[in-house]
Amino acid sequence: MLAVVFQVGDVTSRKPALNVLLWQRALDPERGKWALPGGRLRDDEDLTTSVRRQLAEKVDVREIAHLEQLAVFSEPGRVPGVRTIASTFLGLVPSPATPELPPDTRWHPVNDLPPMAFDHGPMVAYAQARLVAKLSYTNIGFALAPREFALSTLRDIYGAALGYQVDATNLQRVLGRRGVITPTGTTAHPGRNGGRPAALYRFTDSQIRVTDEFAALRPPG
Repeated sequence: MLAVVFQVGDVTSRKPALNVLLWQRALDPERGKWALPGGRLRDDEDLTTSVRRQLAEKVDVREIAHLEQLAVFSEPGRVPGVRTIASTFLGLVPSPATPELPPDTRWHPVNDLPPMAFDHGPMVAYAQARLVAKLSYTNIGFALAPREFALSTLRDIYGAALGYQVDATNLQRVLGRRGVITPTGTTAHPGRNGGRPAALYRFTDSQIRVTDEFAALRPPG
């Protein structure tokens, strides 16, 4: 069981990034390389229960807003020794969450991964592709965003996850038309520079649903 857990970090900065949770191996094989959190399936648990348990026990991550099965990696030589088949999951943590991580565990930008153990690098790429696709035709953004947000914050979250800049006005129009986001009727606290407070929005649902099965968010130009 392995989990590819994403979170958009530094949403208040100018360069928010999509990060993945990794831990550094202390033993051979692949000592010193970075790996996805996970472990073996117990006889008394199903796959989803196992992933949630291991994230909570091993890396103290409990604030998973969305979790889904990704794929099975079964290449005979993917790890040395006894053949091991890995069932992978995609997990999303909302940006306000700050889980306390063990010393050997940290968030890494997906566009600047450290040396990865085994086949875990391709697993991260597979999960990112799944996330990018689902941002187009579902409301999965709820699992990355704060409970309430300004459109500029949502733009930055989508941009970090998609890997390209997103126009806030277009994003509002698309997600509003699909009923994905709705205004809260409140505004954000004014910043230090004053100005008009930004209107706040929220996701209509906190469970994943298909909003437009044929939709695709594409990079500008």
